[in-house]
Amino acid sequence: MSKNPSSKPYTTNTNQSDKWQERVAQIAYRFNQQYQNQKFEVPDEVQAMPIFREWSTGILTDRIVSPFWEIAQPQKNQHCLDIGCGVSFLIYPWRDWQAFFYGQEISNIARDTLNSRGSQLNSKLFKGVELGAAHHLNYPSEQFDLVIATGFSCYFPLEYWNAVLLEVKRVLKPGGQFVFDILNSAQPLAEDWAVLETYLGAEVFLESTTDWEKTIKAAGAKVVKRQLGELFELYKVRF
Repeated sequence: MSKNPSSKPYTTNTNQSDKWQERVAQIAYRFNQQYQNQKFEVPDEVQAMPIFREWSTGILTDRIVSPFWEIAQPQKNQHCLDIGCGVSFLIYPWRDWQAFFYGQEISNIARDTLNSRGSQLNSKLFKGVELGAAHHLNYPSEQFDLVIATGFSCYFPLEYWNAVLLEVKRVLKPGGQFVFDILNSAQPLAEDWAVLETYLGAEVFLESTTDWEKTIKAAGAKVVKRQLGELFELYKVRF
């Protein structure tokens, strides 16, 4: 990783008229700030919220992380794509799973960090991270046994996820699985978390699970398993 990595928003090589480009750039900028440990300007009343204090100390992250491996653990020699991967390969036990890791990420800071360190950790399993958004996956069709997408679905409307589901279906092998999480708007933390994220620079969409499941069904996917966490709900689907 360069000594002075840019925190500029994500830019894409796809058509500049892409209707999602501005939102993708906004979310990328918010997470670049976090990865670079930059200070967020947040009003005093938000800083006074218990959820902000938990976020600023790192406690919140541990509480709300989605353990995708509990419902779809990567298997030995499987080819797995982690969309919005952050620094997943550095913090989750991919070496124990012995699965091949591919990533795609909108944060250039996370992409650069992972690409500079992943091969050092395990050059056999780590296959690199592409810079790009979830609705344009930079991978060939029918390449992956498992696709993972956690921690970012709530920053986009369901219309966006129609496109994501089609792309995931394209890159999955027949019989492959897709594991992702949604913000469960019925959970007690949901509204406060949405307020916090808005002030951190990323508007949150509070969609109902009913509407999510309609979107999943419309994409030709079948829900195989669900697991509810304190804030997010994990879904495992097959197409």
